[in-house]
Amino acid sequence: DLANCKLMTFPVGIYKAMRSVTEGIHHISLANNELKSLTSRFITTFSQLRELNLAGNYLHRLPEEVTSLLHLRAINLSRNRFRRFPEPLATVATLETIDLEENEITEVPAEKLASMASLRSLNLRANPVGPEVRLLVRPLVPFDLLLSPEKPIPKA
Repeated sequence: DLANCKLMTFPVGIYKAMRSVTEGIHHISLANNELKSLTSRFITTFSQLRELNLAGNYLHRLPEEVTSLLHLRAINLSRNRFRRFPEPLATVATLETIDLEENEITEVPAEKLASMASLRSLNLRANPVGPEVRLLVRPLVPFDLLLSPEKPIPKA
């Protein structure tokens, strides 16, 4: 747990210190730091992750290597700076929960998400997804889709 440490990058010393035990690390929390990116080295080092909490950072994309996390069940990316759904997640077959609450996401790859057999919950609350996304997504997805209520259109 390295949450609330004001980290701007993942500490390089931890890679060296934990080299012999990385296979046994299944949960990492880097929540509420100041991370702007996640490196491919982080992903490949902690390849056995089941849960990854990156909430409350400044992330706007994920490295392509995320697709190699063959055991990842839950990822929390809430309160970050994503403008697009991080598409590498759509190929992680084991993902059950994706939390993207409070980002800046407007579009969602509904067809790719619909093909994710393990996905049980996708939280897109407090994102500016348009009404067309709401209409497109609902009939396609076999999981819980959490969206903020639509705001009424102001009358002129």
